[in-house]
Amino acid sequence: MMTWYKEADRKTRRVFWTCSAGWAMDSADGVVYSFLIPLLMVSLGLTLTEATSIASANFFAAAIGGWLGGWLCDRFGRARILQITIAWFSFFAFLSGFAQNYEQMLVIRVLQGLGFGAEWAVGAVLLGEMINPKHRGKALGTVQSGAAIGTGLAALLAGPFASMFDPDLGWRIVFWMGIAPAILILFVRRESDDSEIFKAAAKRNRELGRRTSMADIFKPNVVRITILAALLSLGVQSAAYSISNFLTVFLTSERGLPIGTAGMCVLFNSAGGFFGFLTNAYISDSIGRRMVFRLFGVGFLLSASFYLFGPLGSNVPALMAVGFVYGFFQFGSYASFGPYFTELFPTEVRGTGQAFAYNFGRAASALFFTGVALVAAQGVVLSTAMAMFALGATCCSIFATFLLPETAGRKLIGLDELDSKAAAEGKSVASGVATEG
Repeated sequence: MMTWYKEADRKTRRVFWTCSAGWAMDSADGVVYSFLIPLLMVSLGLTLTEATSIASANFFAAAIGGWLGGWLCDRFGRARILQITIAWFSFFAFLSGFAQNYEQMLVIRVLQGLGFGAEWAVGAVLLGEMINPKHRGKALGTVQSGAAIGTGLAALLAGPFASMFDPDLGWRIVFWMGIAPAILILFVRRESDDSEIFKAAAKRNRELGRRTSMADIFKPNVVRITILAALLSLGVQSAAYSISNFLTVFLTSERGLPIGTAGMCVLFNSAGGFFGFLTNAYISDSIGRRMVFRLFGVGFLLSASFYLFGPLGSNVPALMAVGFVYGFFQFGSYASFGPYFTELFPTEVRGTGQAFAYNFGRAASALFFTGVALVAAQGVVLSTAMAMFALGATCCSIFATFLLPETAGRKLIGLDELDSKAAAEGKSVASGVATEG
């Protein structure tokens, strides 16, 4: 599985480790808020709806920041914007620990979301353009496994670690630790770390006097891919967040576990996710991006259903074992986003397209997990509401895979090649019609 790593040069390896660490820490800060909701509700006097609305606002901000960050990396370089996004989300993660009420936390988490949304897409584009096409799934899937590590770290911090302190202090210390990712900016070297593919595309744009805009991903030659990639992202992420955002609440309220124990159970979900990422990364280059999304989607529905409704009671070992399997499929579904989106979009708008599609799914998923909270507030059992929205979202993702092309092993192309390909296909169709006539 690590053949690609042995073949990579020192620059690619350094970028790989920087992106992996950045994504792990990004993921930790992205989900730790949800894990801390029970403590925040007590400390800041929030209702479940208010706490969830902050998470929703954070995800909407992530979509805007991600789209903006993707466009900026297409304009000014991948490495430079990666540095800025890491510094941005680290600072506001740290600042979250000083919030005193709902309004302050809302504003800070919105600002944090702007950088949080951009970091993944920029890093994925940067590394995806450096890797041999036949190993792209393995490399980027391995980077994505950092999300499971980050989620596990968040579970430890929000559960056992936070419970060691006074309830009003524990969650603040957890947020203050969010400044740690800022050190990663020292390992990124601006222009020298940009890929040769990007440098060639930038040079071609300068020669042609062409400037890309954020709207280019909605032009006729790209818009279909943009819409379908966004739908796939929406389905996968909404299904995951419809459950994961309420796991600690579910485990404490319906399974009767103390918050520290609930955090340990979530840690086992993350452990399963780590192996899910690696499995997805290993097989997606072989069986294709579309098939791996379908397999993990079905596995997610089956395992999540048993986790929510199975006769597990408050049996911690059983919850950990089933949670490991559930986490395998939930997190593992994410591993092919990086390679698939890198291959779908042309170089000149790759950052814009990839960031928009991924973060559209992240932001729109807020509608799903907010829906879970609203339905639960009407008297529906929380686990039932979680399952309802997760099922609908997974159906969206599987549907999208039947309309998107297969790209495993594809050579990355630019706008000029895309236009030439479209023209050739148009002539082929026209020729066929003329022949039939």
